Amino acid sequence: MAARHLYVHLPFCSSRCGYCDFVTVVGRTGEHGGYVDALLRELALERPLLAGGLESVYLGGGTPTLTEPAELARLFDALPRAAEVTIEANPETVTPELAELLAPRVDRVSLGAQTFSPRLLRTLDRVAQPDDVRRAFYALRDAGIGNISLDLIYGIPGQEPADLARDLAEALALGPEHLSAYELEAKPGTRFTHAHGAELARQADSMETYFERVVETLTAAGYRWYETANFCRSPELAGGRDLRARHNLGYWLGRDYLGIGVGAVSTIEDRRWRNAPSVARYVAALREGRRPPRELEWLPAETRATERVMLGLRPDEPLTLAGLEQTLDPAEVARYAALGLATQGEGTLELTRRGRFVGGGLTARLLA
Repeated sequence: MAARHLYVHLPFCSSRCGYCDFVTVVGRTGEHGGYVDALLRELALERPLLAGGLESVYLGGGTPTLTEPAELARLFDALPRAAEVTIEANPETVTPELAELLAPRVDRVSLGAQTFSPRLLRTLDRVAQPDDVRRAFYALRDAGIGNISLDLIYGIPGQEPADLARDLAEALALGPEHLSAYELEAKPGTRFTHAHGAELARQADSMETYFERVVETLTAAGYRWYETANFCRSPELAGGRDLRARHNLGYWLGRDYLGIGVGAVSTIEDRRWRNAPSVARYVAALREGRRPPRELEWLPAETRATERVMLGLRPDEPLTLAGLEQTLDPAEVARYAALGLATQGEGTLELTRRGRFVGGGLTARLLA
């Protein structure tokens, strides 16, 4: 089966946020050209794994928009065509010139706002300030980009309910087509965990209330809560457009995907592999015409089925259960259906609105 989703990892950042555990490198502006060369060599080696027509290409990082503009344009122009092309951007990197470079090459831009509070931005070690977010947003709009997503984080140490309300109001005032709102996680080994792990643990009980506030505010503003942490303008308010992120939907629906770049992950049928996180080793291997060092994992059918249930119950549409029946505990499914947390259809299962607030904890209990 050929993959219809392609992920491209660009690791370069101007600084490293304390909570980040992605594969990133700071600076190294002189290495952008060599890294793009390596990406295109890896793509050539793995091209047979991709379908002729792709559903999505997603450039993530790192800060993809920090990549030197000529190299970024070269990369874009060499990538296969897709129905949806997305790039992540940090606001401080977006200039009118960059927006003009992106406009003919992308369908979506995912802009990392995180919060509109300068105090909380300092806690997160973020460079961009609220005015940078607004300038970036309007630069993208002025260039003609008509699908912009804003990323927000809630549960930041020191964040009060009023802070969250202001963040949501500021985001809605910009009128993005899409919003992602994530609860801050304390990833093991990060600076953030060492500095704030205890506080995050103390405030964990209040996060359900924050989550509910996010959902209530955004749905009341006409956004569809189409996945646990993701919202898009409803088709009625978007000229009939389906503004769900196709690339991420591919993950949630269990589709195969190819990832290229340092640290990138691929899942094709019963195999999953992750490129090693060293930029130097990645570039050196591909310069010699070899695939980069990787960790390979074989995925038994039971593992794929479990992942299919765990991810497939996140969206707001029923999960088709054909081939997944042995993965679920019928008694638990019936019990949670009786409690109004899940709905069984003819060969389908979905969480109710109440059930979606419980989320992954409920889904785990439905497994056999």
